[in-house]
Amino acid sequence: MTRSFHLLVNPHSGGGRGARVAAEVGAALRARGARVRSTVSPGIEAADDLVADTAEDEVCVAVGGDGMVSSVAKAVAHRGVTLGIAPSGRGNDFARQLSIPTDPQVLAAFLINGGVRLVDAIGVGDKVVVGSVYAGVDSLASQLVNGMRRVPGVLQYPLGALRAMATFPVTTYRVTVDGVERTFDGFTVVAANSGYYGKGMHIAPDADPADGLLDVLLLGAGSRASFIRKLPQVYRGTHTANEEIVVLRGREVRIEADGVQAYADGDPLAPLPVTATVLPGALRIIAPDPATARTTR
Repeated sequence: MTRSFHLLVNPHSGGGRGARVAAEVGAALRARGARVRSTVSPGIEAADDLVADTAEDEVCVAVGGDGMVSSVAKAVAHRGVTLGIAPSGRGNDFARQLSIPTDPQVLAAFLINGGVRLVDAIGVGDKVVVGSVYAGVDSLASQLVNGMRRVPGVLQYPLGALRAMATFPVTTYRVTVDGVERTFDGFTVVAANSGYYGKGMHIAPDADPADGLLDVLLLGAGSRASFIRKLPQVYRGTHTANEEIVVLRGREVRIEADGVQAYADGDPLAPLPVTATVLPGALRIIAPDPATARTTR
């Protein structure tokens, strides 16, 4: 039986790419005999109602970036709805982690025939996050990127990262992982379900979004010039070998620091302190088997 689909569309994602991707993927699905309908999302606050409008026999497809996927994650998890992702944002890092195709024709075929995986998410208060929670130099970088309206998309994240590294102060963090507290002076803490953020930065290279754990990265204080020189390492995922970086794993992470705003999947979350808890197998997602998937980066 051919699957049916309800496309939830952020038309503004990727500078307007969302509307185009929705049209192309929708047409490709219909050409393969699928029943498809589309709903334009008016904003994050409407996510619950949009997911609730998805019928039992429909796959809910988030058409947008990481923020769009996170905006529907809580409702999808609560209702047990199967989720598809049509990447069309600036970063698409969660789709990258799951090796979800980006070509509309390939994606349509996969949405129809692909298997369903159980994937973890992150709970923060009453919110659900799919990728990562972070607080420090990278949350400042996200703030800067969100304000870049005239900078070409390919330059936004590298430029935001460089500007943030040059200005974010050394900060005292208290990080508690499964009840064990650490205090350190540094630049950021990342609690990662997915290994990628910032449009392809492989910040947590060993993160597995189906292992029931969060990878927690602590970036200690060091030379700013050295950090900037080492930025390419973050894209390759080789940065964790540096001595100023500590990687921990756990099910619950509390991050505390004065005057620092936490972000999640590119969007503001809350001022610290925040507590992030893994939600094992919370999401049913059409995604490749990690044992056979080839990266779509």
